[in-house]
Amino acid sequence: MHPGRAVFLDRDGVLIADVHYLTAEDQIRVLPRVPEALARLRAGGWRLIVATNQSVVARGWITEEDLRRIHRALLGALRERGAEIDAVYYCPHHPGAAVAAYRRACDCRKPGPGMLLRAARDFGLDLQASVIVGDAASDIEAGRRAGCRAVRIDAGGREDRGGADREPRSDRSPGGAGAPDYVAADLWDAAGWILGAGPGA
Repeated sequence: MHPGRAVFLDRDGVLIADVHYLTAEDQIRVLPRVPEALARLRAGGWRLIVATNQSVVARGWITEEDLRRIHRALLGALRERGAEIDAVYYCPHHPGAAVAAYRRACDCRKPGPGMLLRAARDFGLDLQASVIVGDAASDIEAGRRAGCRAVRIDAGGREDRGGADREPRSDRSPGGAGAPDYVAADLWDAAGWILGAGPGA
């Protein structure tokens, strides 16, 4: 494994189906070819790190322990299918949080780069050698602000659905300020680009 590079992965819409505020383990639906894509990236020498906004905690719908339990279930489901994740970072904050302890404008909530910067410190990563994969403009911007390359998942050209954990899309124009380096159909496609095998490989 190359010690200094990682693929940062958004959770909802990249690894699992986006159910718009997941609050229970039984809502987890791993997307097609995700375990295979993760195994392929790991075999290529990449660390795999999840970075996800989770305002469900700030809203008081689940606790941080509930969220950690959900993530343990997700990692277990991936492990059973041959895929290992190195770490999960999450932001539980929101500026309009119902729970006062989480009501803040922080640098860890994407599009802020805080989760990526923390992972870089924890794992000794070279962020310029790393890549973020997400399905929202906030993912791409977080990666850019951290110095990473960026891949956007666009399954069939669908629009961002918005919501409390999404920012309005700003990457519609190729070459624009928020443009990704590559637009992929799914994580398998993204893995092919990251590994240099070409789109859809």
